[in-house]
Amino acid sequence: MNRAGVRTVASGAAAVVVLLAGCGQSVGRDAAARVDGERRAAGGHTYKLRHSDIPWSGSPSPFESRVKLADGRRVAMHYLKNKRLYVQDYSPRARGWSKPAVVYRAKTDACQGITLKARAGTVAAIADFGHYCADGEPPTESIAAVATGRLTKWDRHLTEDFDGWEKALVSASGTSVTFKRGGDTLKWTKAGGFPKP
Repeated sequence: MNRAGVRTVASGAAAVVVLLAGCGQSVGRDAAARVDGERRAAGGHTYKLRHSDIPWSGSPSPFESRVKLADGRRVAMHYLKNKRLYVQDYSPRARGWSKPAVVYRAKTDACQGITLKARAGTVAAIADFGHYCADGEPPTESIAAVATGRLTKWDRHLTEDFDGWEKALVSASGTSVTFKRGGDTLKWTKAGGFPKP
């Protein structure tokens, strides 16, 4: 074989090496893109669980609450000092929490605890705000909220100057939720949401 032949073989080998190296980079990029795509598909669940910043001496704090759904997802709510109620949901596939989102902006301070109930993919929440609540005054803003599906949109209902809902009863099918306090009731349905004011 002449020198030209040797050069041709060597050039061919180098081309194969370059080609293989390029494939490795492509596979690495594809894997990274797939992971990013899965995270986006899971709703950007790359955050840590955030906690309330309202001081509380005991444990657990009444200013935050969590519930687990049958499919492994979780929902967490917490109050912050800025008079807002926040929610995060956990994706077992992404192994992370969503970015904290505001469910309700109040005019008064966080009051009492947060109740969360889940059934058949539906999550119901009860939260209250009020002036001088720590001194025993009743709430002035009582929130009933419900989310379904991807848990990114919450239907809300405000009742003013009310002692707050005591129970949230989610139907077996998850298509309705009944909020109760004594003889007072408020019903949410998947078809119609909360009753209009």
